[in-house]
Amino acid sequence: MNKPVFSENVVVLTGASAGIGKELAMQLARQGACLSLAARHADRLEEVGEQCRQLGAKAITVPTDVADKKQCEQLIERTVQEYGRIDTLVNNAGITMWALFEDIEDLSLLENIMQVNFFGSVYCTYYALPYIKKNKGRIVGVASLTGKTGVPTRSGYAASKHAMAGFFDSLRIELSGSGVSVTMVFPGFVATDIRERAIDGKGNPLEKSPLPEEEMMPVEKCANIIVEAMENRKREVVMTTRGKIGVWLKLIAPALVDKIARRAIEKG
Repeated sequence: MNKPVFSENVVVLTGASAGIGKELAMQLARQGACLSLAARHADRLEEVGEQCRQLGAKAITVPTDVADKKQCEQLIERTVQEYGRIDTLVNNAGITMWALFEDIEDLSLLENIMQVNFFGSVYCTYYALPYIKKNKGRIVGVASLTGKTGVPTRSGYAASKHAMAGFFDSLRIELSGSGVSVTMVFPGFVATDIRERAIDGKGNPLEKSPLPEEEMMPVEKCANIIVEAMENRKREVVMTTRGKIGVWLKLIAPALVDKIARRAIEKG
């Protein structure tokens, strides 16, 4: 019987304390990965790390704010110190928003979103890249369908995810022939608490999701799709039939996609 793809694979995973990141940690732990888990909230992060260890995996937890370049460097250094190498980097950490652009009272909110979602991925990738190249490993960026098309109330979030897509597309070309794969993932709405933690125009967390979470994709299914894409070193994955149709429609009827996006948000 063949070993799982990520058995003893050293994986750095950001945003690992909740949502998609937590479920990715669990699924990779079941494969026997050597995990380096990062997130801002140390207590919740350690709970996830302990659950992974109970599943038989090796797991260290490194409290990290990916918006801080130095902390990203320390995350990579701590991982190499513990395991001696890095095989896979999953850039999953992110924050979102739910406010019309004209209702934003402080533009630093958008700067913070860009710092976490885009620069956090850039920082971690920069410091991990020499190790990943050495092992012909994997780089993964978890974006959003808003990285393919803009969505009302998400201007800053969409901008950060578009930036991620452009960065990793460029990096993929630069790394052609190196043996390193770059996988971009574009989930739709997933049943996590990220919308409850989304910020409004004043910078306050919503605390209650504005969408019916019971109708969202289960987080287990989303993580499973991501792991499969990682295993097969896919170029990109657009989740949901609606998302795939939207990407295709944008090429031939972009105005229609704008209307669909507006109506989807208005109707929840």
